[in-house]
Amino acid sequence: MSNTAPATSPRVTLSDVASEAGVSLATISKVLNGRPDVSAATRARIEELLAHHGYQRRSGATTTKAELIELVFHELDRIWSMELIDGVESVAKEQGLSVVLTVTGDRHSPGSEWLEGVLRRRPAGVVLVFSDLPPELRERLRSRAIPFVIVDPAGDPSPDVPSVGSANWSGGLAATRHLIELGHTRIAAITGPRDMMCSLARLDGYRSAMNSAGLTIENDWVRFGDFHVEGGRTQALHLLDRPDRPTAIFAGSDLQALGALEAARSLGLTVPDDVSIVGYDDIPLSRWVSPRLTTVHQPLRQMGVEAAKLVLSAARGEDPPGSARMDLATSLVVRDSTAPPRA
Repeated sequence: MSNTAPATSPRVTLSDVASEAGVSLATISKVLNGRPDVSAATRARIEELLAHHGYQRRSGATTTKAELIELVFHELDRIWSMELIDGVESVAKEQGLSVVLTVTGDRHSPGSEWLEGVLRRRPAGVVLVFSDLPPELRERLRSRAIPFVIVDPAGDPSPDVPSVGSANWSGGLAATRHLIELGHTRIAAITGPRDMMCSLARLDGYRSAMNSAGLTIENDWVRFGDFHVEGGRTQALHLLDRPDRPTAIFAGSDLQALGALEAARSLGLTVPDDVSIVGYDDIPLSRWVSPRLTTVHQPLRQMGVEAAKLVLSAARGEDPPGSARMDLATSLVVRDSTAPPRA
């Protein structure tokens, strides 16, 4: 029987990394704690060595984490974002933690400048509202034992990235089926940006419902918007200001649906008599506009709750149950903006 030891590397020490990088332990400490007084080249070399050796800061290491959860957006929309903020804050409050908000980057990932700040703040965990997190950012957070979770209404993160999303395809399917069951056959869709997975998933749900019902999808009736009011208004004007206009529109967000309502009014059309409109998200405003908006309820607040629970569980060293990906159910909420088409 062979006495050869398993092919695993011994646990790396910071002294080992310092020696290999040719720097002092004090410099290693500065990098680990996000201090700015280290040259970019030296920092990059140390980060590369830490990642290469799989260095992980132990929970309860010498640097104390702040009593806060960091919630990171690429933009703050007062209506949509507040639901997520409320969910994260409710969990933080139960645990005696505070929430700090950061706005950085674009919808795909946070800006590179954000990382140095979060390493200095050392929160208990980070909740990111992005479609993914670049590998280099993941490794730097992991090397500092700063857990993170992506709240994912906007993309499809890598399998090893903990994330909380919703059933976008099912939502698009339910919205379109509702219109079909009302008797509509000329149904258009305004989804979000082309490079966002949730846009494509909601659109796939729409296509599946139309194909299952044997209904034709006109190429010009599928429009890509931006999830905002003005984008919805612009795309709806293209759809409705024509003689062969659709009798119903599925909008991939409530804000786009509100823009579609405004477009219909500006053209002298009545909702739902001339055109039915379904939104997506079920933001609070959707039940107060006139007509009250039929929409797909996306559990934004609960997504924030689950993301905060996941990140704090990871901070305690607990493994998440099952898959690192959690998809919450969506549901159709029927109100006043949909009705059978005029005969």
